[in-house]
Amino acid sequence: MKFDIRYANHPDDSRKYGTDELREKYLIEKLFEEDEILLTYSHQDRIIAGGAMPVKKKLSLGTFKELATAYFLERREMGVINVGGAGTVILDGKTYAIGHKEGIYVGMGTKEIEFASADAKHPAKFYVNSCPAHKTYPTVKIVKPSDSVPAGAKVCVQRHLGSREGINERTINQFIIGDVCQSCQLAMGMTELVEGSAWNTLPSHTHERRMEVYMYFELPEQEAVIHLMGKPDETRHIIVHNEQAVISPSWSIHSGVGTHNYTFIWGMCGENQTYDDMDNIATCDLK
Repeated sequence: MKFDIRYANHPDDSRKYGTDELREKYLIEKLFEEDEILLTYSHQDRIIAGGAMPVKKKLSLGTFKELATAYFLERREMGVINVGGAGTVILDGKTYAIGHKEGIYVGMGTKEIEFASADAKHPAKFYVNSCPAHKTYPTVKIVKPSDSVPAGAKVCVQRHLGSREGINERTINQFIIGDVCQSCQLAMGMTELVEGSAWNTLPSHTHERRMEVYMYFELPEQEAVIHLMGKPDETRHIIVHNEQAVISPSWSIHSGVGTHNYTFIWGMCGENQTYDDMDNIATCDLK
């Protein structure tokens, strides 16, 4: 396992950052490595984001001295969405099959966590978000709507937003949200843009009550997303490629546009779980 730490900063600091500093502080360039767990701990609401990619062996998620806990989820909760091939998540000996674009919420107190792939030639890629928790809620497998929902699984809430004219037509799949499963503060889901759309969020917004991490995938190798951040009156941007993530503080705008349609996973934590609690900023007011 590999564990990286990113510190929080004042919004005025980012006004002075060049490209290298912006990328160093906010971009997670590598999420998946064969037979490794890569995690980044951010002091923005103390979220942990990263990936587990089991190929030839199971991967066990242990703790780190920085957490000062006996096991990873002693005082945390976790959400997982699989962006690779079929795999399993084993929690205290109980196995959950997690297919492509399926997820699972894991409650505080789960001691043993293992990740495995069904086929080494098509390995699973488990994208992880974790944040502090104060109470244990039930572990729940979460899937997209289909004709055959596995027993015991919950179906995510889907919302269709945007328009072709606005090149932001998209489906929001809300995985970890109050209407699907309970959590202490983690909210998590996946937004799929239709072919021909490029903007992931319009209008741009902030939400002072919680931060967010964006993880972009299904982006062709030669394409990119221009992720917008910073204060509305002095924006910055980070170029993001496939299977990379951006840490977005609560004071920063949340928006981005791609050179190709893509999918992204959003994960939020803070003191408010209300998805629509956003402070929208009109595009004409951005600078």
